[in-house]
Amino acid sequence: MSNNVTTVSSPWSAFSGPNLGYVMEQYDLFLQSPEEVEPELVLLFQQFGAPVVVEGEVAVASNAATPAGDYKKVLAAVKLADAIRTHGHLAADIYPLKNRELQTAQIEESAFNLSAADLAEIPAAIFFKDVPANVKNGKDAINYLKSVYTEKVAFEYNHVVATEERDWIQAQIETGSFKQALASDEKKALLDRLTRVENFEKFIHKTFVGQKRFSGEGLDTQIVLFDEIIKTSEANNVEKVRIGMAHRGRLNVLTHILNKPYDMMFSDFAHVSNDLFIPEHGRLEITKGWTGDVKYHMGASYNRESGMNVKLAYNPSHLEVGNPVVLGTARAAQDDTSKPGQAVHDRTKGLGILVHGDAAFPGQGIVTEVLNFAKTEGFTTGGTIHIIANNMIGFTTEHQDSRSSVYSSDPAKGYEVPVIHVNADSPEAVTLVGRFAASYRQKFGKDIVVDLVGYRRHGHNETDDPTVTNPETYKLVAKHETVRALYGAQLAAEGVVSADEVAALDAAIYAEMQAAYDHVKEMADKDEHKHLEMPEELKVEFPQIDTAVGAERLETINEELLVFEENFEPQKKLGKILEKRRDAFASAKIDWGHAETLAYATIIQDGTPVRFTGQDAQRGTFSQRHLVLHDKNNGNVFTPLHHISGSNASFTVHNSPLTEAGVVGFEYGYNLENGNVLSVWEAQFGDFANMAQVMFDNFISGARAKWGQKSGLVILLPHGYEGQGPEHSSSRMERYLQMSAENNWFVANCSNAGNYYHLLRRQAALLGTEGVRPLVVVAPKFLLRHPLAAANADQLANGSFQEVIEQPGLGSKENAVERIVLGTGKVMIDIADRVKDGEGFDHVHIVRVEQLYPFPKEQVAGIIAKYPNVKEVVWVQEEPKNQGTWNYALETLHEISEGKKLRYVGRPAMSSTSEGDADSHKAAQAALVEEAVAEPVKVK
Repeated sequence: MSNNVTTVSSPWSAFSGPNLGYVMEQYDLFLQSPEEVEPELVLLFQQFGAPVVVEGEVAVASNAATPAGDYKKVLAAVKLADAIRTHGHLAADIYPLKNRELQTAQIEESAFNLSAADLAEIPAAIFFKDVPANVKNGKDAINYLKSVYTEKVAFEYNHVVATEERDWIQAQIETGSFKQALASDEKKALLDRLTRVENFEKFIHKTFVGQKRFSGEGLDTQIVLFDEIIKTSEANNVEKVRIGMAHRGRLNVLTHILNKPYDMMFSDFAHVSNDLFIPEHGRLEITKGWTGDVKYHMGASYNRESGMNVKLAYNPSHLEVGNPVVLGTARAAQDDTSKPGQAVHDRTKGLGILVHGDAAFPGQGIVTEVLNFAKTEGFTTGGTIHIIANNMIGFTTEHQDSRSSVYSSDPAKGYEVPVIHVNADSPEAVTLVGRFAASYRQKFGKDIVVDLVGYRRHGHNETDDPTVTNPETYKLVAKHETVRALYGAQLAAEGVVSADEVAALDAAIYAEMQAAYDHVKEMADKDEHKHLEMPEELKVEFPQIDTAVGAERLETINEELLVFEENFEPQKKLGKILEKRRDAFASAKIDWGHAETLAYATIIQDGTPVRFTGQDAQRGTFSQRHLVLHDKNNGNVFTPLHHISGSNASFTVHNSPLTEAGVVGFEYGYNLENGNVLSVWEAQFGDFANMAQVMFDNFISGARAKWGQKSGLVILLPHGYEGQGPEHSSSRMERYLQMSAENNWFVANCSNAGNYYHLLRRQAALLGTEGVRPLVVVAPKFLLRHPLAAANADQLANGSFQEVIEQPGLGSKENAVERIVLGTGKVMIDIADRVKDGEGFDHVHIVRVEQLYPFPKEQVAGIIAKYPNVKEVVWVQEEPKNQGTWNYALETLHEISEGKKLRYVGRPAMSSTSEGDADSHKAAQAALVEEAVAEPVKVK
């Protein structure tokens, strides 16, 4: 508590005679049926407890109607105070341009039939637990409440359900925390900071005319807000801060929060390599790709003197889509994955800060997806600080066209997130808000929103003229002094500094920037203009990695997976399924889920943590996985993989919220932060990843080339045509194949559980190496339990991942083979089921392409070359001709066919992904299978 309060023992002196008797009767009723008591009295009872008879007063209870009089005035005053706390934000001075009409009607005394004289007669204790100093009566109390709720900072916290939180926030506000004066040294430091922020933008504007930078001017105090959040978190021993923001104001954050030197930043504008200006202290780190990106998308990492690491995430132009990526990095920074069992989460180790645009916060659905993570077990980061960089406009769009709510921050209120609005032209208020936000997050482990309300000094970019579309606003902007000038004048008026000192500081800092740019020009001749190349390790298309595991080790793991804790009893049917895994190991019937579990067990034994998420990932959408078991008697859960002997890393599996973009982005970010974790996300059905397409387009497919960021994320996309309709058939694999280039990832479509086992182990082995890349797996549904897709123990123990698999029983009579059938995934098992042991099919050889990208061109060509009488090469697929693999592989197939006839077998081009009728599907599937293996018609 602040010291400027006076504790008052009782507020009940405001009541006397019949009024006091009435209140005492109401308290008895409150104890039995609080819903029958007037809300204002409930507030008093909750705050102050039972009414106390003040010395000298006599309570007179009466069954007759209590006269209106004192108690009605008191309750009206309580209502007024509550209105100020609830609606004061609508009347607050939070708009620098003063271009919004403030709403004061709801907090006027007259609205409650009160006069100044009425309020003066009411004790101040009615309104506070601890009465602030200099507050002597009700009139003083109301004036004080208006002063703290309607000035430069405004508060919305009535929607927060937890009483402890509301009381804490209210205490912070009403004990004067937001009205504390900064010390002179703090004020001078604040002026220096603002002068640097402003001059950085001014220097670039004048020196690099017409170059885009997406200036943050009008919200200069955003840097001040960052400063205070980070310093407060640092004092609370937070080790890692992860920041996400779009392009506006980003260069200033890079320069003044990530400490990217002025000359290094100016070199980016001057087209001189910034490598020449990297500080020698080694605390600043940036990564680069070989294709690169614009300067206002780039990120950086900086180690502060305290040891705290601060990172600004790389971000594309798609505004808010980086939010879940940043929170994934924050969660990874908080998780200890080094020990067996589930990863241990400690929210105090890391902090996520997200900067949002005022139009984007309510406009982009990804924001709500991220807010929904806050209290979920697998995705919480123990409180995110959200900053709305509110420049009151979205490109050219005014608020009435961009949202349907009063504030852009309103979506957060549905998640009980407190919102603090602050005038960006009030640096000291912004300072105190930053400290408050970090303290709230630290204490309660919850999200909080800071709505930093300012304006945009220029257009959307520096070549845009905003007067074309927003003339009235920009008349105001043109007349409005910068926050540095306003604060400098304020400090001069206070006598903290002189006007001459303000001007001298401004000139000195601008000169410092000029000197930095002069240094850039001097170094330009030393720039060798080196072109970054793809790392050699990444050029390897088919990594040769030993993924074999000894048979004895696998047998031990298999037995341990079937040992439950004492008194644990799985559901009866599931118990039988799991027990079959003991027999499967001996009988060459290891199905998909079984092989996957064995892979994870060996991976954590090898010291690589595993994190697996997705909708219903624990059981598996198709009831195939069963990584987490539930006791049929009490619902207790048991994870067998937590009890594997020799485990040297964590295994974590979470069912995710019903969202794709947010979760995929989160898992990508998690893997970026901890590149030694095998991070796996599974779509419920493959094309559900459509909802996360932006993550693949902007991050997963190209981040290595753009930004130099390494990821080994695994994406599982259930796929296969079983007559279940369009949305439950195709994973849209063609989209991933279209984006395939520069060895940016692997795309695989396994037809065998053992091959999948080795694929996962290969991916785990690549983690932490230069050759690592994401893995997109076109995962099965029908094949999960198909005997022809099962593995045997020897395959797991002694095999390796096969990019190509030749059909057993075919191709032994080399001269008889006239057709090579190539294809991938489930359709190849349909064909295998058709040809059985190969009798009567000497004319055909069948080759399964298990890895689609990079395409195993040389291996397939080598197989074709073995058969001298081959006349045609057939690509078969169950997807329509304009989808699937055909168009992607066509050019390569032409090359390896070497003049032989190249033919497509499959469904015709379709606008939908499949038939919707099961009978139509069966007919089409049977026809394409038959056509693929039919004996060629002999020409006489």
